Amino acid sequence: MTNPNPGSPDKEPATEAQAAQNALGNAERAETATTPKQPTPEGRPSLGRLFLDNLWAANTFTVTVLSLVLAMVVGAILMIVSDPEVLATYSYITARPSDAINSSWTLVSEAYGNLFKGAVFDPDAVGFTAALSPISETLTYTAPLVFTGLSVALAFRGGLFNIGAQGQATMGVILAALAGFLLPLPPGLHLLVAVLAGALGGAIWGFIPGILKARTGAHEVINTIMLNYIATYFLTWIIVQNGIQDPNRTDAISKPVDASAQLPRLLGDNLRVHAGIILAVLATWAVAWLLNRSTLGFELRAVGANPDAARTAGISVTRTYILIMVFAGVLAGLGGSQMVLGTTAAALTPLVVAQIGFDGILVALLGRVKPWGVALAALLFGALQAGGNRMQSYSGISLELVTVLQALIVIFIAAPALVKAIFQLRAARAARLQTSLAKGW
Repeated sequence: MTNPNPGSPDKEPATEAQAAQNALGNAERAETATTPKQPTPEGRPSLGRLFLDNLWAANTFTVTVLSLVLAMVVGAILMIVSDPEVLATYSYITARPSDAINSSWTLVSEAYGNLFKGAVFDPDAVGFTAALSPISETLTYTAPLVFTGLSVALAFRGGLFNIGAQGQATMGVILAALAGFLLPLPPGLHLLVAVLAGALGGAIWGFIPGILKARTGAHEVINTIMLNYIATYFLTWIIVQNGIQDPNRTDAISKPVDASAQLPRLLGDNLRVHAGIILAVLATWAVAWLLNRSTLGFELRAVGANPDAARTAGISVTRTYILIMVFAGVLAGLGGSQMVLGTTAAALTPLVVAQIGFDGILVALLGRVKPWGVALAALLFGALQAGGNRMQSYSGISLELVTVLQALIVIFIAAPALVKAIFQLRAARAARLQTSLAKGW
């Protein structure tokens, strides 16, 4: 076959070969596009790296832990600033920086060391009682905080803000104490009646704002704040009444609660921890079951999420609001009763309830209004309180600093965006972990 154009070179074979090569390349590229890309061994992250990435994710646990770290750092700075001797070493820090560093480290390490020794364990303790005394004090402070924290958290889950845990605990401690020294009952039964009386006192004080909220729409915050004042003044008045005040005392203190109505000690008479901590654990389990497993808990959460939608679905919002505040009052009343049935004094005083109701708000926030989270938050606050007593005695640090630490913890937890910004947490880490595991990395 002759070339029709003899003057031009014959390019037909080259064109056919090039077309075949292009077709093969296109087929390879198409196959590559449809085939999942396998990671190279060099780019495949290890399980340890995936674990660290997920640990550093911006989840609730990480933010809570880092909030504690930030609070302790700020607390350390406050200790240094408030100590004149340590602060004086910073006046010549450029000449001898070691003085400022060493004095600051000594102050902070001793303070936090005594905080740990007073709350958890003292390595220098001799004997069974001395060794268990720190944890005993921590659990003693923890028990009532669990109840008031659960009271606030339960109301939160139902869409109500229970500021009245303080007043409910006050009424609980009043009725528990009255039942404890006015009723001549046998042991066992006497304790049961006193505990139930405390729960009844809190229930009554929770029912009032609950019925007002349900029937009239009155805001529970205003009502509970006012009821706090009424309960406080009622406690101050009733202590000095005839038959209530201790006849052997001239100050404002009631008769002591009978031994038959006091909570039993768990580790002997020399340690203060009592059976109230067991009741606190049982109450935590009961609230968790109520919220997550029961029909009433579903209705409670539905009303808390959207009252209008819950009402459309046939749920009685009025009934639910009343039950929420009654249950919250019962929990707070049980917490208040422990302040008189489980303590050494076992008598009413104007300050017998301390601030457990208001501290319960902080505990509920720290525990993310989840029952077991509230219990752990109460344990932390109890440890801070117990350790703060030793920190004040041995290190000369003001006990108010413990309150500052508690406030700082809540502030940082309430502002997770601030914590994430400081530590540059990346919320996408957890999603990357799930994607990696799905691909079989």
